[in-house]
Amino acid sequence: MSLKNDLSQPKIYEQIFKEQKMKETKYLDSEEQELIESLEGDNWKPAGDIENWKNILSKTAANTLTKDQRMNIRITKNDLDGIKLKAVEEGIPYQTLVASIIHKYVTGKLCES
Repeated sequence: MSLKNDLSQPKIYEQIFKEQKMKETKYLDSEEQELIESLEGDNWKPAGDIENWKNILSKTAANTLTKDQRMNIRITKNDLDGIKLKAVEEGIPYQTLVASIIHKYVTGKLCES
């Protein structure tokens, strides 16, 4: 089979075009190329009632972030100073850091480093 016969096939042209386009746009890999082409094509459909989803997610976020309980604890001065120092390093208030640590512990996401 000659090259001329191979190039007469539409799929060959399609493959050559894809390869050339990939070289020109410098995709990271074929997966990225597929994703971008699907976004540019008609492969994606609307998710449905977006406003309803926005309302649901907004209420969920508000309920998750609402701090409605108070807690008083006694800790050593050295521990409090250490927490305050870490909070400064993170650029957040120390109470926020303590709340974050407690939340991570309760949800099982606190990891030793």
